[in-house]
Amino acid sequence: MKFYNINNHKEIISFKQALKIGLGKNQGLFFPSFIPKIHLKNINEILDMDFINRSSYLLSLFIKDEISSKDLIKIVNKAFNFPLKLVNIKDNIFCLELFHGPTLSFKDFGVRFMSQILNYFTKQKKIIILTATSGDTGAAVAHAFYNINNIEVIILYPKNKISILQEKLFCTLGKNIKTIAVQGNFDDCQKLVKQSFEDTYLRNKVILNSANSINISRLIAQICYYFEAFAQISKKNRNNVIISIPCGNFGNLTAGLISKSMGLPVKKFIAATNSNDTVLRYLKSGIWKPKKTITTLSNAMDVSNPNNWPRILELFQINNWDLNKLSSQSISDCITEQSIIKLYHQYEYITEPHSAIAYYALYSKIKHEKEFGIFLGTAHPAKFQNYINKILKITIQLPIVLTNYMKKENLSYNFPNNFTYFKNFLIKNYI
Repeated sequence: MKFYNINNHKEIISFKQALKIGLGKNQGLFFPSFIPKIHLKNINEILDMDFINRSSYLLSLFIKDEISSKDLIKIVNKAFNFPLKLVNIKDNIFCLELFHGPTLSFKDFGVRFMSQILNYFTKQKKIIILTATSGDTGAAVAHAFYNINNIEVIILYPKNKISILQEKLFCTLGKNIKTIAVQGNFDDCQKLVKQSFEDTYLRNKVILNSANSINISRLIAQICYYFEAFAQISKKNRNNVIISIPCGNFGNLTAGLISKSMGLPVKKFIAATNSNDTVLRYLKSGIWKPKKTITTLSNAMDVSNPNNWPRILELFQINNWDLNKLSSQSISDCITEQSIIKLYHQYEYITEPHSAIAYYALYSKIKHEKEFGIFLGTAHPAKFQNYINKILKITIQLPIVLTNYMKKENLSYNFPNNFTYFKNFLIKNYI
């Protein structure tokens, strides 16, 4: 399959090329030349497959011309070597727990697949991966690429705007992982990454890539867990599924919509955001007007200019879907906290801010008992230990993997929000 640049349809490249360059000309995102279709009568057969073989099959629909089925199964087996669980919260509301990977975040799926497949394609040339994070992406990227030959990783994050635990998970590794605390917000970090890709001198001197959700490999990997969610649902409920997704950069929602476009019978998606409500306001007014990013409890979603939104617009256009039918809701910190408390006291379920936002949006929009509601659990509550302990008046024990990293030294650099400063750092260390 070929992939085209949304901002320049004449730029058409292979999956391998899209994987390696990440972002196209004019900061354009790559998109599949077509969405593979699975006939409804074949959906149940695919859902009867185990997770690894099903995922390998789904991914092969996008990249089968460039990698053998045998090698792809090996890659998927290495990348997706942890469970995902569909947990019943109450009656017809379930949580799809995606945080059982090595960094306790849903982002382990996309980033680990990207690292394995990039390692497969990479030969002797060194690749530099630039990534901005508002929380969990940093840890997932750092751990997925740690100690992989010929790949250097630079992660930028907003100083003092992520939890100490999130910071420790990816700022203590060293070796081929460098981390930079930027005086600014996530959008500032994202802008520095994009400016680097647009800089002619840097592009001519080094091979740059990004492990953010803009990379097509991460996006298609996320398709796999939507199919797995349906595989864990009884056949009688598969036509009434509503999925609520906590949205920051909107990669998760994009993957879900691609799954629907492929043939997965999702009845409705809910785009649940925090107070950074650019998309919600756009759906109401038709005007794209990002505001200054607001710091919230759900810090990984503190994004006012979501990168993947152009892909969603592209998907709606090629499918001739009505954008007005996309449901979205903005949830305040107050409601987020109330939802965490409610889930614990009423259902004995412990969650964290991002997942709580998705839960509330689902709970408030699900209409009747025949609807089967799923909200995505995107991060382990232990990653927000101090906050959860405080509001629930309990003590969450940190998993051993987190405890060990809390003891390590933070190796981050501290940078101003200045592209020239960052560019000089890249030139000094990598050219």
